[in-house]
Amino acid sequence: MNRVIARKVVPTYHQIFKLSRKQFCSDEAAKSSAAAASSQFNQQESDANLSLTGNVQPYDIAIVGGGMVGMALACSLATTPLTKHLRVAIIDSSPALANKPCIKREDPPDPRVSTVTPATISFFKDTGAWQYVQQHRHAYFDKMQVWDYTSLGYTKYDARDVDKEVLGCVVENKVLHSSLLSRIEDTDFQKTIYHSRLTSMSLNPSSSSIVVDSTAPTEASYARGSLAKLGLSDGNSLYAKLVVGSDGGKSQVRELAGFKTTGWKYSQNAVICTVEHSVENYCAWQRFLPAGPIALLPIGDKFSNIVWTMNPEESSDFKSVKEDDFVKAVNHALDYGYGGHPKSSLPGSAGMFSWLRGNVTISANESFEIPPKVVKLASERMAFPLSLMHANEYASKRVVLIGDAAHTVHPLAGQGVNLGFGDAFALSRIIAEGIAVGMDIGEVSLLKKYEAERKLANMTMMAILDGFQKAYSIDFGPLNILRAAAFHGAHFISPLKRSIISFDPHGMISAGLSKSKHEVTDKLTDQTSDQESNTRISSTSVLSFYN
Repeated sequence: MNRVIARKVVPTYHQIFKLSRKQFCSDEAAKSSAAAASSQFNQQESDANLSLTGNVQPYDIAIVGGGMVGMALACSLATTPLTKHLRVAIIDSSPALANKPCIKREDPPDPRVSTVTPATISFFKDTGAWQYVQQHRHAYFDKMQVWDYTSLGYTKYDARDVDKEVLGCVVENKVLHSSLLSRIEDTDFQKTIYHSRLTSMSLNPSSSSIVVDSTAPTEASYARGSLAKLGLSDGNSLYAKLVVGSDGGKSQVRELAGFKTTGWKYSQNAVICTVEHSVENYCAWQRFLPAGPIALLPIGDKFSNIVWTMNPEESSDFKSVKEDDFVKAVNHALDYGYGGHPKSSLPGSAGMFSWLRGNVTISANESFEIPPKVVKLASERMAFPLSLMHANEYASKRVVLIGDAAHTVHPLAGQGVNLGFGDAFALSRIIAEGIAVGMDIGEVSLLKKYEAERKLANMTMMAILDGFQKAYSIDFGPLNILRAAAFHGAHFISPLKRSIISFDPHGMISAGLSKSKHEVTDKLTDQTSDQESNTRISSTSVLSFYN
């Protein structure tokens, strides 16, 4: 079903998010950028009189934003043979980097969690970070049930339908972040963490591609414009060959680099919290309600996470209502609220969906189930406004965006962080490919290769999620019937069900990383016979990819 929806919706989004054929640094843009930069730093004078002593530090890569996605990039770089020698600065004022939090098993789960896919899990295992996740609370789930408030349809997914062990794993964000940091600390990676904020960024445009020794930046390198200059809130300055913006939806890197965005705000907020059951929950549940979906996700130890999408007025009320009333509202929304339970069998031969049934017999495992009752609220309730945002470009010379800095999506499928992790691991691989053939890692042609690869996967998922959001925000009789037919089709047509379960939002990334890093490294290091040919990445071919 996802593929069918994607085929219909993606072309529209392709037009909305169409990749511009114009170079980011046009003559006019370059002049404007230089003028803006000179108001904060007298760039020409500082470059001419630059000294490598004092508080100016040269780096290969500056990662602005040390959250989960930024740390995933750093972890991948640290554990890849071709990139582990790079000097990396991580810029983030978050206390989580200054003082690593103590995570205690006996504490209730934090309400900020992520549902990581099997592809993301394999990425974590590839870097060696998953072993640290396993030391803390996490919950695999192998079943998922999705249904509609109209009581007309439901569908269930089981990992066994596609010969998998799990559909995903729910992990607290702080556990994912801490695990990535722990893995990096167990390597000899040359990283420096700046507990500060980015305040300025100066990019000295250069028309020629300059290949610089990644281990020994020189004074001449700065003067020739081969590095970007970053100013920090603590007064420090540093230079880097590549600046990675992983600083979230309100990205300072994106703003300073002049990347434009397309998107809109949804008239919805997401209320999240941790709840407790009297029994263990092993299934992920999601019900579409008139104002938005409610999800109940297992987190282990009889705890689950709630992600409830509703209009802003309701979210304000539910955030402050008494605990007992909130628990009742959750159980009401996951049970008989707004309508009864869907039938566990399709209507008879005269029923409007009987044509979907064929000779299918519903087993006990496929019957509709009622989610476990919530008995207690186990955390604070938090509310966040929802929006869709997509950067028109991900990359220009010396600057690249990953994660929420490049795109934000509706949380109804929990794919936002997985797309970000896909960005991080893809960029790490592209950087390794550039190093293997002697390219400057900040060269725009190399970074555009990353952009081309990730835009397709991200835009496809954005289109699917936005299509679902719009389809389920309308309560209209004929549309309700069509939605129910879709649920039944996904439930009873085995090939369609397998296709949905197997859908990989990471697209080409998981295919590209199907081999271990060492195998990829061996392949890359063999590509030395024709360096000039290998380093010539055509921007025309990148653009034609979307046309």
